[in-house]
Amino acid sequence: MRLPLLAAVAAAGSLILASLAPVHTVGAQARPGRLKAVLAQMDAGSAKFQSAQADLHQELFSKVVNDTERQTGQVYFMRKGSSTQMGLRMLPPDAKPGDQPAQIVEFKDNKARVFNPGTNQVDEFTASGKNQALAQTLMTLGFGGSGSDLARAWTISDQGPEQMSDGSKTVDVEKLDLKPRDAGIANNYSHITIWVDPARDISLKQVSFEASGGTPTGDTRTVFYTNIRLNQKVGAGPFTINCKGKCSVVSH
Repeated sequence: MRLPLLAAVAAAGSLILASLAPVHTVGAQARPGRLKAVLAQMDAGSAKFQSAQADLHQELFSKVVNDTERQTGQVYFMRKGSSTQMGLRMLPPDAKPGDQPAQIVEFKDNKARVFNPGTNQVDEFTASGKNQALAQTLMTLGFGGSGSDLARAWTISDQGPEQMSDGSKTVDVEKLDLKPRDAGIANNYSHITIWVDPARDISLKQVSFEASGGTPTGDTRTVFYTNIRLNQKVGAGPFTINCKGKCSVVSH
């Protein structure tokens, strides 16, 4: 069973737009010693990272029913001191500009809050102790997390350089497969693959391979990030939870 807090945070995508440009990748073998250079680039990029905003397209594959659910939305990450806060705005299928979001997720002040407008309910998950560190580990994958921190939290396999579309331009990325060192994360994810632009320390794609009690389920969560705006002023208004009327708040 997933840890509730980790599941809420992973819904950002790591879990989880208007029409996206197709993503084109060209793989290559990683040279010996390349990973060390990539992690050093991420360290340098992390030192400059203040915020990132992006459009996202998420694909949730369920092995049991052999079906893929597709979702679109927007996300932001913003560094606050030694931690990162995040906002995620998911849209309903076939959404039009101005439509009400299907779900809003925010993580700040060590608390994840998930708002579902349809039920007018907010679910709250408080991060403390080890869970707080795990939440930050998942949330900052390729978005401001340093290469040094990545190596401490994951066993990394460098699968080589590729090129991907960032919506308006082609970007050089490194494909890294990550196996969690922490048992709590390993219970929920057998491994996570990221396509990271190490120079900017941002992800363009992430695939989470889900597990239950450490056993792979065959379910995957794939997230594409495009139109990434780095270190620009974050407009957090669309990501703000406005719980009105008979809104209920449930703490977990």
